[in-house]
Amino acid sequence: MRLFLKLQIPIILLVLAAYFLLIWPLHTPHPKFVFPEGTLAVRDVRIYISPDSAPIEHGTVLARTGIIVAAGQNIDVPQNTNIVECPNCTVTAGFWNSHIHFTEPKWENSAFKSADTLNAQLADMLTSRGFTTVVDLGSDPRNPVSLRRRIETGDLKGPAIYMCGLDIYPPHGLPYYLGDLPFYVRWTVPEPETPEAAAKVVERSIRLGADVLKLFTGSIVSPHKVLPMPEDVARAAVEVAHNHGQLAFAHPTNLAGTTVALYSGVDVLAHAPSSPAGIDTAYVQSIVDRHRSMIPTLKMFATTASTDPAFLQPIYAVVRQFHAFGGDFMFGTDVGYMTDYSTVDEFKALAESGLNYRDMLRMLTVAPAAKFGVTATKGTITPGKLADLVLLDGDPASDIAAFSRVHYTIRSGQLIYERTK
Repeated sequence: MRLFLKLQIPIILLVLAAYFLLIWPLHTPHPKFVFPEGTLAVRDVRIYISPDSAPIEHGTVLARTGIIVAAGQNIDVPQNTNIVECPNCTVTAGFWNSHIHFTEPKWENSAFKSADTLNAQLADMLTSRGFTTVVDLGSDPRNPVSLRRRIETGDLKGPAIYMCGLDIYPPHGLPYYLGDLPFYVRWTVPEPETPEAAAKVVERSIRLGADVLKLFTGSIVSPHKVLPMPEDVARAAVEVAHNHGQLAFAHPTNLAGTTVALYSGVDVLAHAPSSPAGIDTAYVQSIVDRHRSMIPTLKMFATTASTDPAFLQPIYAVVRQFHAFGGDFMFGTDVGYMTDYSTVDEFKALAESGLNYRDMLRMLTVAPAAKFGVTATKGTITPGKLADLVLLDGDPASDIAAFSRVHYTIRSGQLIYERTK
């Protein structure tokens, strides 16, 4: 009996440890956001109300309890208002990064790490880049769920987080560059072989807090082989996501993977195709005609794959054609997978692909807000919308790099980043 009791204690401790490390971080995946009290004014700045509007010089943006109440010139600022001044700065709506990952080891156990540690990490990767809304396209769900809970309840200063939970791969289709995952992690990776299995994976992911779906419709299983997802498997997964009002994203890679994405109903290509052989002008037009959006992630290709123009220029050509046909772009950098967080090279690559500052502001603001169906609250500096704002050093109309020089980031009327140097 005494031996039995001695054995029980470590078993109980092990069970408790497993619960707090594996299960507890997933509780309350969608907490209620705590709006800040008081009034905030951003004063004497250049304002871009929307990507298509002329700038308002020496304007003011006034917000109360996290909501914009006025924007323009000659705005009366009440007493006891928290005033942000930034001479020669440009103000736009808060930026979206529609392709990120919380996969780096530093995000593990985010439910338990100190606020100072996580705030510094969030600033380095996201808020210092102007991002007030981000979309995690594949991480251990415990990381984004824990971060989201702590951000929304006011414990951390960070962006709004949409997440997909675990990515879904083709049968036996884990990308070769993830081959070093521990065996116990590989067991959890979804590689459904039937439509029914795919549907169950998506339903389970939604119960764990997922807001979007991410499919590898073209998975790079070796340096020279891309495995497409069976179209019926992809279609079943997308159907479940759409039935829950969620968007479906796809990693397309090549012609076959892009075709599966298009015909299965995927909403957003999470990258420009990186092996675009066969994706000709008519095919690009068909993507646009089907109202699919694209996240180019051009810097990621140059940073993690190759700087060889023979590799990059065909990708740029697809982006140029997509833009020429009026395609809908969303901004994303794949940070988390890519550990260089700077955004300046992405803006330069987009400019090289034919986009101007209005195109870039659109993909940073109104395009993702429209795709996610939240234009009533996000995307422009309009009374009644959330006070999500970015203050830039300079005017991107004359200097595209100004998009990367962030002085302040404000989410729902709360200052979540301030440059100190």
